[in-house]
Amino acid sequence: MRPRDLVDPSRAARIAQRMDDIAPFHVMEIQRRALELEAAGRRIVHMEIGQPDFPAPPPVIDAAVAALRREPMGYAPSLGLPELRAAIVRFYAERYRVEIDVGRVFITAGASGAFLVTLGALIDPGDEVLMPDPCYPCNRHFVRLFEGAARCIPVDEHSRYQLSLAELERNWSPRTRGVLLASPSNPTGTTVPPAELAAIVDWVQAKGGFVLVDEIYHELAYGERMPTAVALSDEVFIVNSFSKYFNMTGWRLGWVIAPPRYARALERLLQNLYICASVPAQHAALAAFAPASLVIFEAQRREFQRRRDFLVPALRAVGFRVPLMPEGAFYVYAGCERFGPDSHALALRLLERAGVAITPGIDFGANRPERHVRFAYTCALDDLREGVERMRAELAG
Repeated sequence: MRPRDLVDPSRAARIAQRMDDIAPFHVMEIQRRALELEAAGRRIVHMEIGQPDFPAPPPVIDAAVAALRREPMGYAPSLGLPELRAAIVRFYAERYRVEIDVGRVFITAGASGAFLVTLGALIDPGDEVLMPDPCYPCNRHFVRLFEGAARCIPVDEHSRYQLSLAELERNWSPRTRGVLLASPSNPTGTTVPPAELAAIVDWVQAKGGFVLVDEIYHELAYGERMPTAVALSDEVFIVNSFSKYFNMTGWRLGWVIAPPRYARALERLLQNLYICASVPAQHAALAAFAPASLVIFEAQRREFQRRRDFLVPALRAVGFRVPLMPEGAFYVYAGCERFGPDSHALALRLLERAGVAITPGIDFGANRPERHVRFAYTCALDDLREGVERMRAELAG
């Protein structure tokens, strides 16, 4: 038998062609270099990764430990623990005054798992899905994975970085299967106004298409509480997660709310893709809805708002272009044209010379990415102040 390192590459199994269209996260290059600099003794201000700096609250930790001691932790039902699905139904009833049948709720391995099972049930090869550009990069990659085509429509501050009904009407084609929206969005933090979202849902459903709304950051909104899109129609698909508002990123737990007739299809995909979501995480997540946990989450939401209210005017004072105040999530999507023609080069410069890690726009689409960067206010307010001062000193030179 030939040693593995001597196998002729021309005779090795080929990599699937779809992988040519699935790009890496460029921010991971930034993070990797930031960690190298930290290992060498540099202090780095991290504003690159969309991960809350708050841990899961004590009731969630305690629930996980208690469950591990009490339960055998075998497989759970593929749809999710019945008590967790019921807790999500109660959460929507109490917070949004929306009644949802528990049969429409599916527990997934993070929001990523939610997108996979939903798009897997909806997309055939060649189907087109409309989404805004910029948007979260995995959205287009999920579509490509199922041999669909993500049609990314350029948006800017004039449309609040969101797709409008007028844009959908202009871009809908015979191949279009549906639309994927995020409200609030990553990377811009903007929302789809409720009246516009209702008009989009009505129009798309009249066309026989689907509407999939990413509400991962829905609880991290800083004005009036937004209505959930699930209140607009039983035919809307909702993806949500325990990662952001609930501070359970590494627990890898999310959920889908789907139209009733898709239940069996989603269940089959859940069974085949990963059998069930993490059982310890599901037991822990039950405590995320406890009153004591919700008090903690709301205090943290207010802290994110304080950070936003500091960071946006501070970035503007440095020279970044921030045309809109983000309404939710924990990101600022900023124009960086004043500092050169290449946002990736700027991000590397700020990291190497100022010790500030940010995300270049290239991760979020093809709509002028070289002119934009994203800041995540997922570090303490004092760190944000330090990061701004470091950037001010570097960019003033």
